[in-house]
Amino acid sequence: MRVVIADDSGLLRDGLARLLAETGTEVVAAVGDADDLLLAVDELRPDLAVVDIRMPPTYTHEGARAAVELRELHPELGILLLSQSLESRYVVDLARAHPERFGYLLKDRVVDVEVLVQAMRTIVAGGTVLDPAVVSHLMGSSGLADQLDRLSSRERDVLELMAQGRSNAAIAAELVIDLRTVESHIARIMTKLDLHPGADEHRRVLAVLAWLRT
Repeated sequence: MRVVIADDSGLLRDGLARLLAETGTEVVAAVGDADDLLLAVDELRPDLAVVDIRMPPTYTHEGARAAVELRELHPELGILLLSQSLESRYVVDLARAHPERFGYLLKDRVVDVEVLVQAMRTIVAGGTVLDPAVVSHLMGSSGLADQLDRLSSRERDVLELMAQGRSNAAIAAELVIDLRTVESHIARIMTKLDLHPGADEHRRVLAVLAWLRT
């Protein structure tokens, strides 16, 4: 897996690059701003970009805006956004337009490199990874009332684990229930969120992103 890291903190960039190298991940570039990120991806064509949302010059949404541009230019690129706090601007657009190969984690929740590497692998493989705190925040928004209020407490637990990129087997292990029960919960979630089968729909991702629906 070939990775570009974009973070304004040189200490974090270098430290993360060393940790990832120890796991066998090839860090092809580590840059400090959005412009250098765009150039690095254009030139090096990595599998994944790990991007801090807040970067120079304003330290607001430069990283997220760059991620939107990267998605348009390189739809096959995996994108993992990192943030110190919950952000929704631009993340909504990314998730709605191209939920595949996308992730958003809070830095404080990445307690060890294996958590990060597993998320990166899930994203590169075509999955979606959302931090549990992000999911809880989104599920608490008023726009969810009509649909997510239909879910039981257990179904919400299952949906949150789905958002983390967990397989059905991993969800069963986490909740200490059998695989068939997990499948039943997921089927009910799809029904309650009005996500019916379709040839081009990624229903599992759409379930996680149901709060986007109007």
